[in-house]
Amino acid sequence: MPRLKLQARITVLIAGISILLISIFASIQLRNHIESLNSYNQYRARVGTIIVKTTLEMMIKDLPLEETAPGIFQVAVDSFARENIVEKISIISMNGAVIATNDPLAREFGESKDDIDTYFRLSAKSPEGAWFYSIINPNTKNIDIYIPLYVGAAAKYITKLSFSMANITKAMTDILVPIALTAIAVIIGNLILGYLLSKTVVRPIASLNRATKEIASGNFDLSVRIRTNDEIQELGDTVNLMTIALKKMKETAENANPLTKLPGNNVIREKVEECIRTGKKFTAIHVDLDNFKVYNDRYGIGKGDELIKFTARVLEDAVKEKGNNYDFIGHEGGDDFFLITTPDKADALAEAVISEFDTKIKDFYSKEDLATGYITEKDRRGQPVKFPIMSISLAGVTNQYRPISSYGELTNIAVAVKHKVKQVQKSTFLFDRRHE
Repeated sequence: MPRLKLQARITVLIAGISILLISIFASIQLRNHIESLNSYNQYRARVGTIIVKTTLEMMIKDLPLEETAPGIFQVAVDSFARENIVEKISIISMNGAVIATNDPLAREFGESKDDIDTYFRLSAKSPEGAWFYSIINPNTKNIDIYIPLYVGAAAKYITKLSFSMANITKAMTDILVPIALTAIAVIIGNLILGYLLSKTVVRPIASLNRATKEIASGNFDLSVRIRTNDEIQELGDTVNLMTIALKKMKETAENANPLTKLPGNNVIREKVEECIRTGKKFTAIHVDLDNFKVYNDRYGIGKGDELIKFTARVLEDAVKEKGNNYDFIGHEGGDDFFLITTPDKADALAEAVISEFDTKIKDFYSKEDLATGYITEKDRRGQPVKFPIMSISLAGVTNQYRPISSYGELTNIAVAVKHKVKQVQKSTFLFDRRHE
């Protein structure tokens, strides 16, 4: 199933919220309007009932002859309807004959015995002395009111009034304009909201998505520009920092020694120059193996590579045990390594390196060579020369006692210290503490 994009999901969400809000508003408006119409119709029915009853009773008292009643009643009915006092009115004799009416159906049939039956049923259930009876007609949904008209002590006529209840269709028509205006306002508001969400959320996320794809493809020069002043901008800044870090990691990896995976010459230079530039007190230790070439010639390149990787592990173990967690180890190539630490950790680190190296170096020699304590190899003139078991030389240079202005100056000092430490026929650490 295809996934909806964020823009589409927001659009669907806003549309759903809009429909919900409009529906809720329309329902509330419709209910309130229907209640208002019902209240008005009930009030109208009460007032109309009083007017009709009072008027007709006065007419009956002044009625000259009973034969003239239909005509006089019809004039009154037409007047009530014209003045909008009632909607429908019928005056019915007690035998069911329609005397006067403005109801087309009642006029057509000419009698309404059902209404007489309804009147008697209602009057039987009502308290004594009631002067009108009302019922909601289930068929027409109207309020029907029955008023007895007395001649003497007996009811001579029944007046039926009908008032409509609130009509939903009419109510919907009445509230159509406010609902339409509300719908337009909601749509405009949601369009503005959608634009703001698109500008502040969707577009930045889309930009971040494109950026991460570019970064994943290896483009580490990319920079994300998001200005939302919120967590999304913070995320964009984090992506930029991540890109910078990945670029540095890539450069480090490309410059790393393929054998030990340690940073190579370029990274070593950058690290030293960073320490000098920031004014940090540091000690750089140049690490070199003594008689490595002889060992390589005797045991082969494969064993020599194992010995190089062993030396890298010795340096890493020493840093973990005695150094700082931010100390640096680099591999210049061959049997030359570079270690950067703080001056207070230099001696302990060097001692740890020498101790572990001297203990485990014997594992790389045959029993015969270990028994004699040396390797016999010919020099350039073809003369046999005895070379002792390999040792490790460490030459330390620091800016603790005198300033060092460049990587080149540091390496020149390290070469001089290394030359001196190489003259000692065992694993040794020589720390340059000169003040000038």
